[in-house]
Amino acid sequence: MSEKSLFEQLIDELKKIPGIGPKSAQRIAFYLIKQPQENVEHLANTILKVKKQTKYCSICYNLTEKDPCEICSNPDREQSIICVVADPKDVWAIEKTSHFEGVYHVLGGLISPLDGVFPEDLRIKELIERVKKGNIEEVMLATDSTPEGEATALYIARLLIPYKVKVTRLAHGLPAGTELDFADEITLIHAIDGRQELKINF
Repeated sequence: MSEKSLFEQLIDELKKIPGIGPKSAQRIAFYLIKQPQENVEHLANTILKVKKQTKYCSICYNLTEKDPCEICSNPDREQSIICVVADPKDVWAIEKTSHFEGVYHVLGGLISPLDGVFPEDLRIKELIERVKKGNIEEVMLATDSTPEGEATALYIARLLIPYKVKVTRLAHGLPAGTELDFADEITLIHAIDGRQELKINF
């Protein structure tokens, strides 16, 4: 079997990106080949710089270039309200609405035993520690409206019961089965405004 050409290797690497299928990978590869050398070098250097200089905020675990991140260190943000999301991309989705003035906590995923993801694999313990320190009035659970998102939200809500903190969940506007970063800005604004307190029954 002959060795793949460099162009084929490029397509194979592009196909590894989520959401990029074989045809899209091929189109991107042809696009890159047509670009001037300096454009491609700039893209490559930007990717390398982002990879090297981007890290996780030590408070909320969002992606950032400085620690703590701009949101956590912003005195104008409402530090008493924590919005809990699964991934940094969800922070971006909510921030685009310009409608949430609190801070965030990024779990790093959702509870999914079938995929080998358990509560101890997520940053749930770190969230509880933030609440323990006090001055937190509300924890807004903004996980996806999927079985995994709902299970994660309920698990966290139960853990927060002893701390007498208000626990809310994004409400109307998000259809069942919706992933947060696919929702449009108006839908998210309605969901934030209509969030409801979670009542945990034993």
